[in-house]
Amino acid sequence: MIEFRDYQQQIIHDGAEVLAKHRMLYLSMEVRTGKTLTALGICEELDVDNVLFITKKKAISSITDDSDKLCPSYSLFVINYESLHKLPPIDWDVVICDEAHSIGAFPKPSNRAKDVKEILLYHDPYLILMSGTPTPESYSQMYHQVYGAKKNPFRAYKNFYRFADDYVKVKQMKISGRIMNDYKTGKQEILETMKPYTISYSQKEAGFVSNIKEEVLTVRMEDATYRLADRLKRDLVVEGSEEVLLADTPVKLMMKLHQIYSGTVKFESGKAMTLDKSKAMFIREHFKGKRIGIFYKFTQELQTLREVFGDDLTTELSVFQDTDKDIALQIVSGREGISLRQADALVYFNIDFSATSYWQSRDRMTTKDRVENDIYWVFSDGGIEQDIYKAVSKKKDYTLKHFKRDISYGE
Repeated sequence: MIEFRDYQQQIIHDGAEVLAKHRMLYLSMEVRTGKTLTALGICEELDVDNVLFITKKKAISSITDDSDKLCPSYSLFVINYESLHKLPPIDWDVVICDEAHSIGAFPKPSNRAKDVKEILLYHDPYLILMSGTPTPESYSQMYHQVYGAKKNPFRAYKNFYRFADDYVKVKQMKISGRIMNDYKTGKQEILETMKPYTISYSQKEAGFVSNIKEEVLTVRMEDATYRLADRLKRDLVVEGSEEVLLADTPVKLMMKLHQIYSGTVKFESGKAMTLDKSKAMFIREHFKGKRIGIFYKFTQELQTLREVFGDDLTTELSVFQDTDKDIALQIVSGREGISLRQADALVYFNIDFSATSYWQSRDRMTTKDRVENDIYWVFSDGGIEQDIYKAVSKKKDYTLKHFKRDISYGE
């Protein structure tokens, strides 16, 4: 049986009151403060029958485990966003949207947001939105997270563009010679308007004292890897006997170099291959005797890790929790909604361009009782990973503008 912490009991009480008044609640609780259990506890307080919990695929097992421990009086159905078309014909009393910021795309709604809205309009359930970072990139992300709720505070605006008239400082930017509107600068008033619907709670308030310790480890790749990168930078194309490597635009060059410096490449045909196993072999040797969670970016990097680690590596959270195997997760899919508390360290095979990925993925080991989290970044000597790291650690996405400056593109 689960025993709620004092602050969770208070949030359960307050959250039920917010839902009774507005039928919508946003739980803005930081990682590891227990927002999943808190949301399930709120549903118990509401005395409902059927609860739909929408989350990411990799988080399903941990949520069902929490539910089994809680033994709720209601029926809980857990599903990932991509499978909403498979929902059984049940009248939902409560819908919980985990990692709700993932449905906050703008100016047009994502398919996820549309699917959630359809469920809300059909069933008119209580809505609980959950995220440790409700608006990680822009306050404008809030509109489509809540637009499906009948009593949401922005319901007077028929679409995002009318919402933006009042809540966004719309700027103009030139893209491929065309003048386009930029809606990223949402106003602070968006969060102010959401306050009556929101309960926030931080790790500090929960008594967390953990410290994240980061270390960059540099690996010398094979000489052939550097020769390939240099040739691509110079000629923008490399032709082999069967495949072609093309970098005829700055974006392509940035992506190809990002792959090559970590030892893989994807050709124009769509096929990918491992060029250099230096990083994977370094990780295997350097962290021998430790249980690690490995984050990779490109699909072929997982294949490289599998070739080096063999049966000692898994991609399934349940296997990682129940065995001594290490786990490999793609950065974007593994950066939120899961716990790697069993790991001794997190190791990054590569780094994502997104600042959100940097800040969210680092917290996967955090628990209330853990004093230190060890994070290791494995970068190639002379690669572009270090430049990406400098940007994202300052809460800035790594963009084409950064890349052109870092490699003196066009000079």
